[in-house]
Amino acid sequence: MIRRLLPLFIFLLLLGFLFQSLYNKDTELPSPLIGKPIPAFNLKNLITEEEHSSHEIIGEVSLINVWATWCVGCEMEHEFLVDLSQDKRIDLPIIGLNWKDDDRLAKLWLKQLGDPYSIVLKDPKGKAAIDFGVYGAPETFLVDSSGIIHFKHIGPLNREIFERDILPLIGELN
Repeated sequence: MIRRLLPLFIFLLLLGFLFQSLYNKDTELPSPLIGKPIPAFNLKNLITEEEHSSHEIIGEVSLINVWATWCVGCEMEHEFLVDLSQDKRIDLPIIGLNWKDDDRLAKLWLKQLGDPYSIVLKDPKGKAAIDFGVYGAPETFLVDSSGIIHFKHIGPLNREIFERDILPLIGELN
């Protein structure tokens, strides 16, 4: 009897672990960069091809959003980012980091869906994203006016997450 039930018990146990991992998604994984300066970079602007450095981000509280056209989660959050960029109550530059993407497709995406970014930097080989500790797109970082990372969100950003986790921090940092 026990021999017959053992495979069923093991199956149910494995099924339980599967469901737990599916429904317990931690989108605020600890990052070793929290409390540290943003990694140094020199990247080209997707639109103008001008070179930009990490030093240009210093001076105001901003969001850095890692995205790509092939990323389903990026499409899910894009409308919210466009709305956020147009919200006059919140003066928050959003810097886009286009990760391992085709320039032509990225420009077309922004033209068709709207461009929420103050600057769109391209990271075709993913080196800057690796330096930021990116696991996958989308990921969003809140950076203070000194260039220190205060928050990292993994996955699509939406109004609820922004108002609960990021907006209070912006108030503290300003």
